Amino acid sequence: MKNNELKFKRIITIICLLVTVGILSIQNSIPVFATGLETGDTQTSTVLDPPGTAETQEDLDDPNIGNYFTITMGGDNGDINGALRILLTLTLIALAPTIIIMMTSFTRVIIVLHFTRAALNTQTAPPNQVLIGLALILTFFIMQPTVEKINTEAIQPFEAGEIDQDEALERGIQPLREFMYPQTQTKDVQLFMDIAGQEWTGRNEDIPLSVLLPSFMVSELRVAFWIGFMIYIPFIVIDMVVASTLMSMGMMMLPPTTISMPFKILLFVLADGWALVIGNLVQTFY
Repeated sequence: MKNNELKFKRIITIICLLVTVGILSIQNSIPVFATGLETGDTQTSTVLDPPGTAETQEDLDDPNIGNYFTITMGGDNGDINGALRILLTLTLIALAPTIIIMMTSFTRVIIVLHFTRAALNTQTAPPNQVLIGLALILTFFIMQPTVEKINTEAIQPFEAGEIDQDEALERGIQPLREFMYPQTQTKDVQLFMDIAGQEWTGRNEDIPLSVLLPSFMVSELRVAFWIGFMIYIPFIVIDMVVASTLMSMGMMMLPPTTISMPFKILLFVLADGWALVIGNLVQTFY
């Protein structure tokens, strides 16, 4: 019984909604006019000129001109303003992690820092949050000249209305291309150009962005792993010395890494390892 009552109530509600929508749909539009202050006339419109007769900005500001739809452009240059600009900004913020990973020095920095921690064999010291934060700070430091150039050549002229959106985008990408191109190896560019079936003249301007990005990423991975190998060498020597010493003493059941880790940390601290690793890592981009 209760289910039947609920179904009946739902049917009545739907019928009422449909009737209401039908009444609103067939209702004729009623023009509304302002009432004269002195005569009380309600049949005369306050719009003296018909829509579409405005020719200047002053005409648009005149309330006696009827305009069904008015668009105010930012800076009088016809560019996107207001809510759309906020939408684009939020979209860029959402894409920021991908841009930071693919078009900056972040990949090389974080991989080298990870190899350094692995070579020390300290497991989670420093923790991942610290490594990522340090990598982001170093990335901002390395990319500062590029960001300033983008701001000067693309963002500020666009905000001033001197260039349109397409030109601003082209100018904004150019400093990133100039940063990525010296860090990209020629064989990686040629590899992806061959895969894409395109010919390359050897100039930066002739490399499509779709080819430059994967080439840059592969080059960054190669350089980062090479630097990580160089960092591993002194710590491997310590492991070998400790292992051979333990074997000569007959302590084969004792893990060599347990004894070698304090010596690794001591060597790293005495040599000021973080300054050496980070300093030389940053200099690889200059």
